[in-house]
Parts: sequence; C-alpha cells; structure tokens
Amino acid sequence: MASESQARQAPAARASDAAAPAAVKSADRTVELLELLSRTGEPLTLSEIQRELSYPKSSLFVLLRTLVARGWVETDRRGTGYSIGVRALLVGTSYLDRDPVIRAATRVLEELRAEVNETVHLARLDGADVVYLASRESAHQLRLTSRVGRRLPAHATSLGKALLAERTDAQVDDLLPEQLLALTPRTLTSRKDLFADLAETRERGYAVERGENTAGLGCFAVALDSKSPATDAISCSVPSVRLDDGEHAALVLESIVRHAKELSAILRTG
Repeated sequence: MASESQARQAPAARASDAAAPAAVKSADRTVELLELLSRTGEPLTLSEIQRELSYPKSSLFVLLRTLVARGWVETDRRGTGYSIGVRALLVGTSYLDRDPVIRAATRVLEELRAEVNETVHLARLDGADVVYLASRESAHQLRLTSRVGRRLPAHATSLGKALLAERTDAQVDDLLPEQLLALTPRTLTSRKDLFADLAETRERGYAVERGENTAGLGCFAVALDSKSPATDAISCSVPSVRLDDGEHAALVLESIVRHAKELSAILRTG
C-alpha cells in the first residue's frame, strides 16, 4: 500500500509522470506513420493508413495535418491522398552527407564502376534488410538502376548475404523473420539452404547471387571488414548475359574484391 507521503505527491510531478508515456506514444506513432508512407509508391487515404496502423481516425487525422503543415507529409491535388514529404528528403540527404563510409566510398565506387563498366553499390545492414546508400550506374544500355534508400531483404541479395555471413548462423536466425520472402523463384527461402550458402560465402570471402532478387541479374558482393561484425558491403550487379562471359565475370570479381580491401583499409585508418 502506498504511504501517506507517496499519496501526497505534488500534482505537477504526477502530471509529468502521466504525460511521459503519452509523449512516447505520440513520437512512436509519428515514426510509424512516416515509415509507412516511405514504403508506398502511391498516396494513401486516411482510411488506408488507419487500416494499416490501427490508430484512432481522429488522432490520426490531427497527426497527418500537423505533418503536412511541417512538410513531412504531402497531399495530392484532391487533398485526400497522403505521401512522404520533402522534409524527409532533406533529413535523408543530411544523413548521406555526414556518413563517413559514404564519403570514403565515393571515389572507390567510381573507380570500380569505371574499371568493370557495371553498376556498383554500397549498402548497409539494417535489421533483416539491406539499405542502399550509394550507387554508380553502368554505361551499358542494359543495366540495373537502383535508387539510394532502396530496401531489400538481406537473404535475397548478395550484399545481404555478404553481411549475414559475417555473423554466426544463430545470430542470423535471430535476425531474420520466421518466413523468408521470395522475390523470385530462385530466392533462398529455406534456412537450411541459406545457411549452406552463407558457409560457402565465408569460405570464399565474397557472396554470389544469380536471379535471387531480380530475374536475369547476377551480383557479387564483399563485406567491408573495417568493423566487426561488418555492417556495410559493396557489390557489382551484372546482367546474366554478360555474367555468363567467364572472362568478364572473373574481371568483375577480382576488381570488387580488390576495391573492397582498399575501402576497408581507408575506413580503418580514417
């Protein structure tokens, strides 16, 4: 039972304690809303957002109006569809500008792209996904185009597998969702198959995928070992028609392994 002194807390203190959880909930809802809008290509209506997030419509409407006024959310011409706003871009750009790995990788990625004339990427492990931080496109007409900020399941990409291989199978098992999503018929959706692939990746020192996240496309990736376990990796994506050329594939692989070592060394001394 509470003592008499506890029962006589100052009203201001009790109000502060009561307000703290509500403030956290409000912040949490704001972040969840922005993350939802960032994942959708088309504007969502209030009803669609409410269905996804299960927030009370009245509070959701007020939250949306606040974010629209601040530029974090935009509406369509009818004012009924909501999408991510320009403020999110500005914050994302500041993240890219300040990140030391991205700054260090700029020259290395450009040199790698020039050497192999294929699309190259820098990505970071974020939970069970990889997020693309930088890309340099091939000059070929047939090439992969991938935007910065793109998020893909780690198990379905060479970038993700290179980074997952830096962890134990138990750590990978805890990291990944129970069901592994299939992006193509060739995606590894069995943990047994994925763990076997990761064991090969550890032995080789680089990851390989062919058509596992995009049909007709193959990829080599190498983790940057400037920290342990690695959180970043670089990759080179090659259409299968060019990857089937053994000489070109060997050039791509040798180049990406060499540039990954160079970039890792830069990061360790930076």
